[in-house]
Amino acid sequence: MLDYRYEEECRKAGYQNICGVDEAGRGCLCGPVCAAAVILPPDWNHPALNDSKKLSPKKREQLFDIIIENALAYAIGWGSVEEIDEINILNAAMLAMRRAIADLPMKADFALVDGNIARDFSIPTKTIIGGDALSPSIAAASILAKVSRDRLCEEMDREYPEYKIGAHKGYCTKVHREAILQFGPAPIHRKTFLKKILGE
Repeated sequence: MLDYRYEEECRKAGYQNICGVDEAGRGCLCGPVCAAAVILPPDWNHPALNDSKKLSPKKREQLFDIIIENALAYAIGWGSVEEIDEINILNAAMLAMRRAIADLPMKADFALVDGNIARDFSIPTKTIIGGDALSPSIAAASILAKVSRDRLCEEMDREYPEYKIGAHKGYCTKVHREAILQFGPAPIHRKTFLKKILGE
């Protein structure tokens, strides 16, 4: 259940600008990993706000606009395919998160991070497993990251229609694996993710 207990704990500790941080696309075979950082007004909420995975694409799109209209600040960060292959997906996801925080137009002084790892952040952090279903700030970030990456997947689908990325959003589906075997990998594919598929 979403409530502001984590944000309130931070405020009681003296922090003012608390951002929620989440990523999307860690398990995909192609495209960059995306992260979002969001600072919400204290106690702002919306009845439909939830973990992005529990929402329909249409509802996520609607909430995307509502969140960016109401947030005190938000930013999107990316970890490229090249960075994923060079430093691994976990480090690239952390990099995307740090970039999102750094790009916030209002400086955050604390970050609530979905998951159990927060590495090399420049501000204090608290990791929350399942945080996108508990903290409104993280839930908002999960929606911005998911919608931003899905929109990029639509662009990749237009550029590389043979992989049907618009349908599976880059995940390791049967259709995606068969297309990679038939057409070979494209520049958008994460080479380190394809070794088992290609038998390397």
